[in-house]
Amino acid sequence: MPMKFKHVALAAMAVLAASGASAMDAAAAKALASKSACLACHAADKKLVGPAYKDVAAKYADQADAKDQLIQSIRQGSKGKWGQMAMPPQAQLSAGDAQKLALWVLKIK
Repeated sequence: MPMKFKHVALAAMAVLAASGASAMDAAAAKALASKSACLACHAADKKLVGPAYKDVAAKYADQADAKDQLIQSIRQGSKGKWGQMAMPPQAQLSAGDAQKLALWVLKIK
């Protein structure tokens, strides 16, 4: 196989591997959200008790500290960001799990 084609093949494999890993990360984050009862109040595409995840992602899309703000809201709770309903703190979540959830939410379109 010519060298040029090897590079193209390797690049394609890397993209496929990364997209597969991303899909697994998304599935793991969704499972974590389900296990942590996040999905009782939030959905990806519609408002339930709390805002839709796509609306959260859109609100924070241009903010450099979006991940940190979401981690704080997840772990410490929040009030007044999306109306009168308060989000209870999820202090039982580790910082790593809160980060996984925050990054997952920020990717939802």
